[in-house]
Amino acid sequence: MERHAIALQKFAEGTVIPATPLVLDARKHFDPNGQKLLNGYYLEAGAGGIATAVHSTQFEIRNPEFHLFETVIATVAESINEYEARTGRVIVRIAGVCGPTEQAVAEAELAKKYGYDAVLLSPGGLNDRSEDYLIGRTEAVAAVMPVVGFYLQKAVGGRHLSYSYWRRFAEVKNVIGVKAAPFNRYATLDVVRAVAFSSRSSEIALYTGNDDNIVADLISTYTFREGDRTVTRRFNGGLLGHWSVWTRRVVELFERIKRNPNDPELLTLAGQITDANGVIFDAANNFAGCISGIHEILHRQGLMPYIHCLSEKERLSEGQSEEIDRILAMYPHLTDDEFVGAYLAAQKGSRK
Repeated sequence: MERHAIALQKFAEGTVIPATPLVLDARKHFDPNGQKLLNGYYLEAGAGGIATAVHSTQFEIRNPEFHLFETVIATVAESINEYEARTGRVIVRIAGVCGPTEQAVAEAELAKKYGYDAVLLSPGGLNDRSEDYLIGRTEAVAAVMPVVGFYLQKAVGGRHLSYSYWRRFAEVKNVIGVKAAPFNRYATLDVVRAVAFSSRSSEIALYTGNDDNIVADLISTYTFREGDRTVTRRFNGGLLGHWSVWTRRVVELFERIKRNPNDPELLTLAGQITDANGVIFDAANNFAGCISGIHEILHRQGLMPYIHCLSEKERLSEGQSEEIDRILAMYPHLTDDEFVGAYLAAQKGSRK
């Protein structure tokens, strides 16, 4: 089986996919070596895939003054190529694409050029467009590459999308998954039910992007009845910004859930992870410091040299750093500092 087919099979079965942040140097320029170091951490931690050019990577990479989209996806692809060649392990590669149809198609073509397996199609910035337009856009992108849908939460540019939309979306040929990340239980159920009842349900993987409800999504069974028909679905995996921190513990948790999703201790962990995520993602301030919160954790571990972002508006909120102190003290079992230390030491030793 060729590499792309193996990657798609792995995606369908379900895996851990961190949504990668962007590594910048002191002058706020893209740092490719730093990006590769961070990517290496995710891969050595056991992640089954990497998603880049997504919200956690900063949508501003597409802005003309930065013009970083192609550079970033090329750098991430190069680091995955090197890892796959060294280990023989296939990594699922997902590139975020966004914008109107012409832009989304062009970005998908670049992702295909650099060997990505699928694109995560964001609806961000298109709140004035109809659902019919979004379906047509999906069909155009799916003609280029496999598509993963994205239900983006309103706080970071998303919108309400109807159950009818998701039923139509699931019928689009070459849609292979949906990332449900509305941070809303009702909206999440719309996605799950729509996929469950679609004629292509067996071809579509469900990935949680609900950073506020990760464990509950992954341990739940969703059963629906329509007339004499009963259908059941589960989330296959996760594609999450939250999983870009403490990734070694994430992989262990995911494997634990797969072994025994009925373990009652998982419910305790679920609340702890949601509390930690609320701080990292800055839920108290409507997610204003969500990207900076991720950067702060990685910076404290030594995986990112700086926490600044391309936009001056992206920064830690007042009191967020102190709240990060709290969750680190309260939930040390969620962190992977020892693993990170060993990884960084090994990288330093290999450069001597």
